Amino acid sequence: MKKQIIQLIAAAADLDYEMVTEILEIPPKPDMGDYAFPCFQLAKSLHKAPPLIATDIAEKIGDVDIIDKLEVKGAYLNFFLKKEMFVKSMMESASIKNFGSSAIGEGKTICIDYSSPNVAKNFHVGHLRTTIIGNSLYKIYSKLGYKVERINHLGDWGTQFGKLIVAYKAWGSKEAVEKDGVAELMRLYVKFHDEADKNDTLNDEARAWFTKMEHGDEEALDIWKWFVDISLKEYKGTYELLGMDFDHYMGESFYRDKTAAVVEKLQNANLLKESEGARIVDLEEYNMAPCLIMKKDGSSIYATRDLAAIFYRKETYHFDKCLYVTGQEQKLHFAQVFKVVELLGNDWAKDSLVHIPYGLVSLEGAKLSTRSGNIIYAEDILLEAIDKVKKTIKEKNPALEHKDEVAKIVGVGAILFHDLYNQRIKDVSFKWDKVLNFDGETGPYVQYTYVRCASILRTVQYDENAAIDYSLLLDEEAIALLKEINRFPQVIADAAEKYEPCVVARFAMDVAQSFSRFYNACRVNVEDDDLRNARVKLVSLTKNTLKDALDLLGIGCPEQM
Repeated sequence: MKKQIIQLIAAAADLDYEMVTEILEIPPKPDMGDYAFPCFQLAKSLHKAPPLIATDIAEKIGDVDIIDKLEVKGAYLNFFLKKEMFVKSMMESASIKNFGSSAIGEGKTICIDYSSPNVAKNFHVGHLRTTIIGNSLYKIYSKLGYKVERINHLGDWGTQFGKLIVAYKAWGSKEAVEKDGVAELMRLYVKFHDEADKNDTLNDEARAWFTKMEHGDEEALDIWKWFVDISLKEYKGTYELLGMDFDHYMGESFYRDKTAAVVEKLQNANLLKESEGARIVDLEEYNMAPCLIMKKDGSSIYATRDLAAIFYRKETYHFDKCLYVTGQEQKLHFAQVFKVVELLGNDWAKDSLVHIPYGLVSLEGAKLSTRSGNIIYAEDILLEAIDKVKKTIKEKNPALEHKDEVAKIVGVGAILFHDLYNQRIKDVSFKWDKVLNFDGETGPYVQYTYVRCASILRTVQYDENAAIDYSLLLDEEAIALLKEINRFPQVIADAAEKYEPCVVARFAMDVAQSFSRFYNACRVNVEDDDLRNARVKLVSLTKNTLKDALDLLGIGCPEQM
């Protein structure tokens, strides 16, 4: 019916279908109509006042079988649809298989670079944000038909590994590293800096060991590879807890033999300049600091490896877009790298390379364990959430089956939802009483709504194959719920366009709250078979939509809580 409304407006106003689609709105209140068409944008081109334009469009549309009435309110033309037809249209729309999915991305590839922890260092709360946001974007784009390459660009190369080798040889042991993993590597790293403050020659030793790595020294690379394997094993444990994985674990080291080609390209394009012994690309013309390509000792730097990664990904995956989900403090770095790619004659860089920044994370009032360097493990937060849910289950529903599984789904889901409910650029502060609240705007509240729907479908007797009498779903609350559910396809498209999972999270909350109003106003388990079947069908649509929306956020749904 929405498409029919758009077609009617486009024909009456002689407008492009896509333009009408973009402008058409859903009014905030039911008494303002089912759809509203604002005429502000047409005033200049038509040389008429918006109310007159709205009146002209209404007169040209005239009487149509799907429209109950047309109403001009100021600059808006409000459409009141015939309720039964509207309900039928919405119910059928939401009932289709893979509701919300699209083929808009068919034949297109998107690379998403996210998570990317630094090897031999803690997987901390900052890495949790990039991982959560990146995973949600992967699911959103997949829903739209894109082929998505999930890339974990591990920080597994650089002078820090020279420092770690020095520390390991001086103060470490194989047994301690095998026993405590990344925690021991972090202890050694902190120890190195403490000792280097007293003895600067340690820094020279560290640089010498990294030079050995760069030149393929067998001992140096064996120790480095061991550190990488130990770190990756721990990181994968966190990913498993989050219920996610990657298509490619390709860190900076993967590109170390590809940086020479980047330097050659820059030289051939006369873009390289010498600056205090280092090699740079001057970006002053673009109001940016120079992009450092090679250090004085001839070794590569982050930017060199990022450039190599872009060219490798373009040649290997032929991406239409390559997204980088990192903290906003890296905004300048990526602006420099993307500009260098563009200066090499690659016009696709302007639209294809996108940095997706996010704000900082803090834990207000959370009593969590800390490790060396006072960094909080992401795993600590997740396990703490799971433990708190277990205690709640023990207190409120001790007979619940599969307690551990439910606690994991709800605990991890609470952390993910709390993060993704905020605009990604905003800082996030975790407060346990808010994150795990079953009544507020939280993940557990949405999951509980799903559980309530599942419970109704288990306990209420209904005919799954019965024809639905749509005239029985004309209650204000039922129509409002259907309107929310039917926003799902547009919500997914908006989230993809804005790189904003919060659009989906807020939609899930809107559906959950709308269902609560419907549930309180419209009893489901009634004696009338037709009414019961109709309302149960709406419950089923709500359940499916909530499950699909939460899945786009990387959040599971327990059948009982």
